[in-house]
Amino acid sequence: MIEDDEGHARLIEKNIRRAGINNEIRHFLDGGSGLDFLFNSPHGPAHNGPALVLLDLNLPDMSGTDILARIKGDEKLHRVPVVVLTTTDDKVEIQRCYDLGCNVYITKPVNYESFADAIKQLGLFLSVIQVPSNAA
Repeated sequence: MIEDDEGHARLIEKNIRRAGINNEIRHFLDGGSGLDFLFNSPHGPAHNGPALVLLDLNLPDMSGTDILARIKGDEKLHRVPVVVLTTTDDKVEIQRCYDLGCNVYITKPVNYESFADAIKQLGLFLSVIQVPSNAA
């Protein structure tokens, strides 16, 4: 999860857990540390099989769309599912993310109950999808 708002990150993880997802979740507060993990860590998906990226677009150090483009443009990571989870509901930005290869685009609702419900539904969705393995 690449999300700079720690409150949103806690809410996302809490509601994904409520939906029964028990996989390890690694949280990165900025794009640079998230990309470093994805591309360089021996435990990252480029070296260690399946993963899913939850990506905020509004990060302090770089654009989430730049991160999405890097992931989808990489031979080892292009199949990693990316769920964009952001406050941006601009139709042009949504189209751009899909054009870059995002798998799901979710706009964060403003109120807490709606946000919690959206994340719980995301967790239920994640519990049934098949994630590709990147192992060669």
